[in-house]
Amino acid sequence: MNKRHLLAVLAAFAAGLAGAQDFPPKKPVTLLVGFAPGGAADGAARMIAKRLGENIGQSVVVENKAGAGGNIAHQQVAQGPADGSLLLLGSIGPLTIAPHMMKLPYDALKDLAPVSGGVYFPSVLVVNAATGPKTLAEFVALARKQPGSVSYASTGPGSASHLTGELFAQRIGADMVHVPYRGGSQAMPDLLAGRFTGYFAAPPTALPHIETGKVLALATTGPTRPPHLPNVPTVAESGYPGFQALNWYAFVAPAKVPAPVLDRWNQEIVKVLREPEMREYLTKHGLAPHPTTRAELGEFIRKESAQWGAIVRERKIVGE
Repeated sequence: MNKRHLLAVLAAFAAGLAGAQDFPPKKPVTLLVGFAPGGAADGAARMIAKRLGENIGQSVVVENKAGAGGNIAHQQVAQGPADGSLLLLGSIGPLTIAPHMMKLPYDALKDLAPVSGGVYFPSVLVVNAATGPKTLAEFVALARKQPGSVSYASTGPGSASHLTGELFAQRIGADMVHVPYRGGSQAMPDLLAGRFTGYFAAPPTALPHIETGKVLALATTGPTRPPHLPNVPTVAESGYPGFQALNWYAFVAPAKVPAPVLDRWNQEIVKVLREPEMREYLTKHGLAPHPTTRAELGEFIRKESAQWGAIVRERKIVGE
């Protein structure tokens, strides 16, 4: 090893050591959520932020920044500070779908650093119990019989609920009208008011209304029936083998944050997600905790990006 190389190695080691010593950040931490309060991401983010703050001895505050299907929040974090004080509960849409639909002012794979997996869950197709179809077969029959008469809501263009609807329309061979919202808490009231036919909702958003009987669950989009909806069939078992569309949230940070700080955040987040009380809370609300290493999350995001990119191109989906 020559002198120049040795100095570079020592400098990198010193920078890493300094980064590790800067944890926790000296100022309050912001956990950004790209959707409106009250949705699937929001409740989980607030519980996790509370425990993180307690564990590291520093305030961790959730900030909701809705808009553009979550892309506004992702852009803010991509361009955020390098001191480890800003985290994002990143989502499938802005991280793996939107980059294939439109030109973004950030590169999801380069400007955002993976920290840890968060939670995942299937969507559940729900309809208005009073006015909607009573079974998935009836929903499909209506969509095929009257093209364009069936509409479905999503949490925004390029969101998981949007692409799930497109994938479903592809599989059933029918066109459906996409009705984008800024979040699940805005979409659900309009479903109850009968302003669209169905909604591929996140379980935390749909479960309270399923329990009151105001909405009817027709099918879930995972490989198996989730424990909180044991009597609701999957799309796959309802005549569409292999159908699967999972929603997920994962923790990311600005790519310029030093690796040792990112590693510390990974350790803290994984610890919280593995706590029995946290797992119980998330499971009760229809969310499966999914802690990962930073490398595992990076590989997962790349694979998801390739999969959804293919669907965007095949369905000719463009940003709105």
